[in-house]
Amino acid sequence: MRFDSGRVCLDLVATFTPHEGIRDGDELRLWLAGAGLVPDRTPLARVGPDWVAAFRVLRADVESLVRAELAGAEPDEGALARVNALAAGPPPGLCAVRDREGHLVRELCGGVECGALLAAVARDAVELLTDPGDRALLRACAGDGCTRVYLDTSRGHRRRWCSSELCGNRERVARHRRRALASGSR
Repeated sequence: MRFDSGRVCLDLVATFTPHEGIRDGDELRLWLAGAGLVPDRTPLARVGPDWVAAFRVLRADVESLVRAELAGAEPDEGALARVNALAAGPPPGLCAVRDREGHLVRELCGGVECGALLAAVARDAVELLTDPGDRALLRACAGDGCTRVYLDTSRGHRRRWCSSELCGNRERVARHRRRALASGSR
């Protein structure tokens, strides 16, 4: 799982490409922790198929809205209504507690609820789609076959790939091969 899209909601969208990244509750647990939605060591015992299905629906709705924004098209009203409804829910409560060494660490208060975590991601999507500055930084990866979207926070805002190390490197290697083949065939 990668968490380099620039927003939690875009990282959720990225869990579908190039393959399904949230197949079960265990993978959703990993994503929730990796995305920073739940602090380390948070028990997530109740994560099951219903949570997975709910996050997949949110993912599809956010992707629909983001793709419409990139295309300059009208958003799907159903997707927009569902994301807005989730975003209106209460976010997870955070508390500061002492760990075994006496340091303050984050912990979710009152247990972990699926709706609260969905609300946090949906709220992130609403913030992204309603912030003109962030909307202007929204990009689709130019990598061959890559469908990821990301925020271009690079200096000069000329970033072309979701990841310079992955898609960018593939493009540079392919360009080198094309040049080598072209110079060898003369």
